[in-house]
Parts: sequence; structure tokens; C-alpha cells
Amino acid sequence: MAQPFPTAVPVSDAAAAASAGGAHDAVVLVAPDPKAATADLAPCREAIEAAAGVDARFASGVSLLAAVSVAGGRLVVAPTGPLTRDQDDVRRFATAAAQGMRRARDAGARSPLLVIAGIPNDARFAHAVEVAGLGALGALWEPLEAREALGQQECEPIESVGIAVAGGKVSAETARWITAVEAGRRLSRDLGGTEPERMAPLRFAEYCEEAFAGSAVKVSILRDPAVFLRDYPLAAAVARASMPVPRHHPCIVRLEYEGEGPITKTVFLAGKGVTYDTGGADIKAGGIMAGMSRDKGGAASVAGLMHAIGSLQPAGVRVVAELGMVRNSIGAECFVSDEIIKSHAGVRVRIGNTDAEGRLVLADLLSHLREEAQTAKNPCVLSVATLTGHSARAVGPYNIALDNGPARAAGIAEALSAAGDAWGDPFDVSRLRPEDFDFVAPKTRADDVFSCNSAPSTATARGHQFPMAFLAIASGLDRHGRDGEPPIPFTHCDIGGSYCENMDWQHGRPTGRPVVGLLTGLLGGDA
Repeated sequence: MAQPFPTAVPVSDAAAAASAGGAHDAVVLVAPDPKAATADLAPCREAIEAAAGVDARFASGVSLLAAVSVAGGRLVVAPTGPLTRDQDDVRRFATAAAQGMRRARDAGARSPLLVIAGIPNDARFAHAVEVAGLGALGALWEPLEAREALGQQECEPIESVGIAVAGGKVSAETARWITAVEAGRRLSRDLGGTEPERMAPLRFAEYCEEAFAGSAVKVSILRDPAVFLRDYPLAAAVARASMPVPRHHPCIVRLEYEGEGPITKTVFLAGKGVTYDTGGADIKAGGIMAGMSRDKGGAASVAGLMHAIGSLQPAGVRVVAELGMVRNSIGAECFVSDEIIKSHAGVRVRIGNTDAEGRLVLADLLSHLREEAQTAKNPCVLSVATLTGHSARAVGPYNIALDNGPARAAGIAEALSAAGDAWGDPFDVSRLRPEDFDFVAPKTRADDVFSCNSAPSTATARGHQFPMAFLAIASGLDRHGRDGEPPIPFTHCDIGGSYCENMDWQHGRPTGRPVVGLLTGLLGGDA
């Protein structure tokens, strides 16, 4: 696997670095008012004033200016737009940096300097430098298939990006954080954004082994079909039709990190890794199967989060992730609605719709993690999944977080929301209600829980909420609610609307979300 590309390089003097003759071959200026920013950027002043003098629309979009006094003779001006309105947030810096960096790359730059200016003295923009840096580096990612076919250098010619603040200084720690987190998001994009054969379950596992080799994260893979069937029975049902095809065999990827010093917090993560979702017997007809290679976005982003944690190595925390990698195939062996399958937690699950397969995979993962959490230090359990179309219908391109009782008491979803706002990876907080448990209640004495109705989630009231009630019951986590012994905080994250740009599952770039929101919300921004 190629090393993370590109990296962030700290720059202590923006004006000096932006001058002609230095190490950079382009300057990308991100600011709400580019003309005002020149007070601290003398090399850029003449070109910006000249452009503003002849173009009334100069600050309304990205501009490429020829400027002999600027590094490389190229000045890309990328305005953020307004920052003072109620709807403005720190992501404006990421968007402007991404647009500006792509323009510099397309103009021929290979070692550009990103300069951030005009950051408001407002708590909403406290992390504008990091968010802009992530926006710039993320914009340069190209699909793994392209890099493998055409070569790394052909697809991603920029190897490093200088990061500077006009009138200020970027520390080495900040640049290191940006590089580490973007490497995690990059891994998430690689794992989640490729065509289905490239990231079939076992190849996904192999890519993880390569990505974590030599890191602080321990990787183990469960490949034995007999053990998989015994220990992950719901996931095995989803994978049943894939078993006649060896390259589509399922597996469990387990990732473990333990920081230095006494452990004060333990985080358990379950990632949905459906490498291709045909819908199974309840087949995705009418053209809606396209893009279902992205249904492993939860597992991909959990892997990306673990990569960032392994690089940053926060002290005092233990983080354990299990990724359930399966293919929901069609065939004579596929599981069908009305089957009753006993979960790892011993819960009898009646199948209502084979296209609701991700929650089956997660339930077994969560059950294993639940067993470990009972004796862990200060535990919390999270599931991360591109689980429902309803999440996208409900909140658009945002992550959703739902808490059980102990997690709500601990404020986990609210912490994710606050961190997401501050670091440019927003969460909407949703709520688990009694009606959600009623919806999945057993209909006969033959079963303990109903997996799903037969209608699409987008046509079902509370279509992203009731699946968490199912997860709690099928995994046994409902035994560890407010009145459980011990209570275990459980938060479910649905990224059905946030994992692909523009919610375009077939062609949209994978976002790498919610790596940043989970990292900062669970472990803090200085991990």
C-alpha cells in the first residue's frame, strides 16, 4: 500500500514562504476577504488589488492569478464567503481550501503553500487551520483503482502541502495531527470507495493488514468459515449465498489499540462491512443496486479512525474495533424473509427483509463487544454503518448519533455533535423512543425480535431510529441499559447520508466521515 499522500508541512512565516524563489510553486490563499488578507501577505498584495480593481466578482469564486512576486508565479485565491451568518460554520474553510488546492494542482503546482487568513475571533472557527488543512489534503485523493492502474504520481502529483496562517504560525504538532487524521480518512476512502471485487471481504482484510503493518494497532483476521458460522450466526446468514465463491468468503477484522499509562477509557466499535449489497432474496431491483459497493462505509471509517489513533497514539485509552466483512449475494443458498436465526447473544431473530442485512452483521459484532465491555474500564460501545436511506432522507449529508440510556446520561451523542461542529464533521442527534422497540417486537412466540418491515426505510416512519432498537435487543445490549448490570453506554451512528459526497452512492467521492467527528468527540482534538 502506498504511504499516505500528501503530507502537511508546518510553515512559521506565511509571507516569507509565499514569496518568489522559495520552496513552494504556488500559493493558495483561503480567506473571507482576500483583499484584507494582504495586510500580512505583501507578496500577494499587488496581484490581488489589481484583480479586485477590474473584476467586481473577484471574491465570489476561485481565481488563478499570475503573480511574479509569489512562489511559483501562481496565486490561487479561494474565498470562504461570509462567515458571520447563523448558517456559516468552519466547513467553509475546508470547502475553500479544497477548491483552491485542486485549482493549484490542475495549474501544474506540485509543492503548493496553503495560507489561511481572516479567521474570525469566534469559537466556531477555533479549529479553522486544521479543518482547512484536512480540506486541502482530502481534495487531492484519487480512487485506489485509478492509482493502481495509472500510478501514484500520475494520479496524485502533489506530495506535500505547506500549511501557514497569515500573521501567525502553524506548529509541527498541528501539521502532524492534520497528516495523521487525513491518512485515516484516506484509508477509509480507499476501503470504502472501490469497486466490489477490489474490496471483497478477504481483500479488504488484506488491505487493512498492509495499512496497519508496523503501527501501534494490532490486527487479527477471523477467516475460518466454521468459526465464523459458530460465533457470528446472523452475519453468517447474510454471507450464506457468498460461500460457494471463495473470493467472496466473509471474515471479521479485529483492530486493537492500547495507549501508554493506566487505561481510563475503553472504546468498542462495530463497523458494518457489507462489501456488496444485492439486497439478497429481497433483491434491489429497478436500478437501485448501483453503488452498493459503498455499503461497507461504516467498517471503512472505523478502520480509518483506528489508523488515525494508531498514528497519534493517545495515552490512557484502549480502543477495540470489530469489522464484519460480508457480501450479501443472491443464489440458492441466500437467506430469506421469515427465517428465524439465533444471534450470538442467544436472541431469536425473525427476518423481515433480507435487504436489512447490515443490522444483522452489527448485532453479532456488538454482542461480542458487549461481553468485553462488561469488565472493561469506563467502556462505551458504538456501531457505525451506512445503515439506512432514511438517515439521508431525514438529515441529508450529516452523520446521525443515537444513544441508549447510559450513553445519553454520559452525553456521548451530544459530545459527538459538539465536536463535529467544531472540527467540521457534524452530527445530528436523534433519539431512541418506545415506539422503536414496539416496531421490532416479536409477532409470535417463535421469535424474540423482528429485524425489519418489508418497506424501504425511506417510506417507514422512524426508519433510522427503530434499527437501533433492533441492535440493542439482538446484541443483548438491552440488558445493559439504565437498569442493566452493568449499564453500558451504546451509541449508534448512521452515516447513510454522509459517507458519499452529494449522497451519490455510485459516483460520489467517499468523504471519510465520520473519522474526524469520532476521533475528536470520543478522544478529544489533541489525541
